Amino acid sequence: MKINSYKELTVWQKSIKLTQLIYLLTRKLPKSELYGLTSQMRRSAIAIASNIAEGYGRRNIKEYIQFLYIALASCFELETQLIITNDNYKVNIENEMSLINEIIRMIYSLVAKLKTKT
Repeated sequence: MKINSYKELTVWQKSIKLTQLIYLLTRKLPKSELYGLTSQMRRSAIAIASNIAEGYGRRNIKEYIQFLYIALASCFELETQLIITNDNYKVNIENEMSLINEIIRMIYSLVAKLKTKT
């Protein structure tokens, strides 16, 4: 099956869903975190979907893989920020963590498939 757009990638769709969940979660944080955890978590979540899209748009497999690794790093960054948020504010992060782990697995799988094409 040929993918005609990054928007057709399940991993990109799930990263958009994750971003939505992060925005909902960060609305619950105190205003004092607006320029701290709230801003950082939103940027990390946005970076995941953005780097998947940008890598796809490069139309070069090696560059695409590099952008997927950047998206992966943003997953780990967001995971850490969620742990910190939970430790400090005792919010439920189960759905977000589960989705991040799923996205991580999907990115690794996509990278492996792309590497077979190089």
